[in-house]
Amino acid sequence: MIPLIALVGGFAVLRLLGLLALDGLDAWQPALRGGLALMFVTTGVPHFVASWRRDFVAMIPPALPWPDLLVTLTGVLELAGAVGLVVPALAPLAAGGLALLMLAMFPANVYAARGGLTLAGKPVTPLPARSALQVVFVAAAVAAAL
Repeated sequence: MIPLIALVGGFAVLRLLGLLALDGLDAWQPALRGGLALMFVTTGVPHFVASWRRDFVAMIPPALPWPDLLVTLTGVLELAGAVGLVVPALAPLAAGGLALLMLAMFPANVYAARGGLTLAGKPVTPLPARSALQVVFVAAAVAAAL
């Protein structure tokens, strides 16, 4: 739920700032890109925090090789994508890449939900809710890419 709060809250605050004072945020798309960037910082940083990292590694389906490397790679891509979202020339490419990344990572979320795994000591989001969130997140990234 924290990624959704980061996305929606970041978008709302940035859009309000755009309406009040900041010309660069005076449109929905730059505010959406900023909200997505905040979301990907909140999801990317935990890839490098030991207690979260162990849980992320456990989420990688056994059929995939090098789970530790995959967690590092996805964390780096999430953080790089967040930076790209706030650079206007890179934002469409970053948003499109992040949409594809989320689709590629979704099987790990399915595996975690079906396996009853935990993330930071709490049960992962149940699959129906996680699937709905995934649709929202990917749709936001696609909208940010346009």
